[in-house]
Amino acid sequence: MRKFYLVLLSAFLMYPLMAQKSVKTDKHVVYQMMFHLWGNQNTNVKRNGSAAENGVTKFKDISTKGLQALKKKGYSHLYTTGILEHATMEDFSAFGSPLDHPQVVKGRAGSPFAIKDYYDVNPFLADKPAERMQEFSAMLDRVHQADLKLVLDFVPNHLARVYHSDQKPAGVVDFGQNDNKDLSFSPSNNFYYLPGTQFTIPTGVNPPVPVTVPYIEIPAKVSGNNVFSAQPSIHDWFETVKLNYGVDLQHGNQTHFDPIPDTWLKMTDVLVYWTKKGVDGFRCDMAEMVPVEFWAYAIPKVKALNPEVVFIAEIYNPQEYRNYIFKGGFDYLYDKVGLYDGIRHIMENKPGATTADITRVWQQESGDFANHMLRFLENHDETRLNSRGFAASNFWSTIPGMVLTASMHEGPLMIYFGQEFGEKAQEIEGFNEADDRTTMFDFYRVDTHQRWLNGGKFDGGKLTAAEKEIDSFYSELLAWINSSEVIQKGKFFDLQYAQNAAYPKDKVYAYLRYTDKGRNLIICNFDSVNHDFNIEIPTLAMDMMGIKSYTLKTIKSFVPPTAAAGKVEGNRIQIPSNSAIVISL
Repeated sequence: MRKFYLVLLSAFLMYPLMAQKSVKTDKHVVYQMMFHLWGNQNTNVKRNGSAAENGVTKFKDISTKGLQALKKKGYSHLYTTGILEHATMEDFSAFGSPLDHPQVVKGRAGSPFAIKDYYDVNPFLADKPAERMQEFSAMLDRVHQADLKLVLDFVPNHLARVYHSDQKPAGVVDFGQNDNKDLSFSPSNNFYYLPGTQFTIPTGVNPPVPVTVPYIEIPAKVSGNNVFSAQPSIHDWFETVKLNYGVDLQHGNQTHFDPIPDTWLKMTDVLVYWTKKGVDGFRCDMAEMVPVEFWAYAIPKVKALNPEVVFIAEIYNPQEYRNYIFKGGFDYLYDKVGLYDGIRHIMENKPGATTADITRVWQQESGDFANHMLRFLENHDETRLNSRGFAASNFWSTIPGMVLTASMHEGPLMIYFGQEFGEKAQEIEGFNEADDRTTMFDFYRVDTHQRWLNGGKFDGGKLTAAEKEIDSFYSELLAWINSSEVIQKGKFFDLQYAQNAAYPKDKVYAYLRYTDKGRNLIICNFDSVNHDFNIEIPTLAMDMMGIKSYTLKTIKSFVPPTAAAGKVEGNRIQIPSNSAIVISL
């Protein structure tokens, strides 16, 4: 036995998470809003409807009452997707915003990731489009008065095929305005070009509005997902253009960073502009497609203005995690390919998926950057938890995964609006064709969320009984993680790695969170059957927690509505299917 613990201790020292003081202690709860949908209360919607026909959020809809309701639910940050002005099929040419060509716009609303003016907000979000910036600023003031912070969705890798800023400060030159279009690549250019070509609309593009004149782009610019073709596929980011940060993509990614590329200067100015406006953070779309050297240049300049500004990177390459945190300066990174994928595979019963996948995540993400990971089970890119493609046959099977996501580490948690009511996202909106995701591209409604809005009461009065039960689960979960110092600041110990007790480790995951003042044992049952077993806290864990003995006492059970609460009798654990229990030591 002594040999077993020596081997185990050696293994743990390879992953120093538990031996180090955590870098981050703020467990933010981030609430993602698809902004143009969030405040829309119009239920009479049609496929491919315009903003006037189907309705759209206005800045005033982010009311003091609504913000107080979000604060009460336990959120700290509002991550807003779709505020910066992007290409759209709406016509605001009367207000200084040129009409976009429908053949290079996705959906009536357009993609929130095809920015046409980094210095402006979408005119359709304002009651008075000519006063849109004033209305945005008034909303931001309400957000701060509610003790919340606002995170903008910032898109640094690509922009709309036609970029034009009518709101830029004096002296600012538009992206691409001074480019030498005869060159495929130049560190002085903002875009990459295909000289001698003309852009061709992808096959299959059929806008829902009339096309009166053809779209002309000569020479063709390289598309946002690095597609060097004058006719990208309809599945490419054809509505966007790749930005040039001084990396020669066609010649071995050679870098040209001295002198500082023009795109670096322009993008840094954009970040500084919004920071001075009072924005509290930036979620940076596809941050890993932008060289880390740029972030190392830009983020300190923003932090010099406001050290509390939060930078969140959408990143999918674990090999680059440390680079983008410690060199690039990001506060948090998406934990998609780690925890999200592992938990989803378990819940979907993918071949070979077990809770050992979760152990691998903490091993890979341990040490000095574990708490820099932003964790979630829904966002705008992923299918809804309650959709046909995920857990619609049993929504409550998501309980253990959600509890684990919320409580495994000190890093922030993200909830996508509608998730807390079990939104299914199964309507045909227009550009989105009932693909189990809430549309980014259409003016539409979000059914469950609308019924929580309840005509501006923000009380869930029109939710069904089943949706109210889901809402109660999320409210209880957030209340727990926001009030527990152990979850906010505690160290982590993976009992799967150390526990040799006879319980089904492929479906049940157990771990400890602990501080000098408190200790929690959390057990998550991903199985569709109840389990009854004894559990033993190993000597190594007791030594690390600084205790000689322990008794177990249930604090909280997260169980489906029809299930009995979990039980603890001595060291015997009784845990229902698809549930999680929290036990104090």
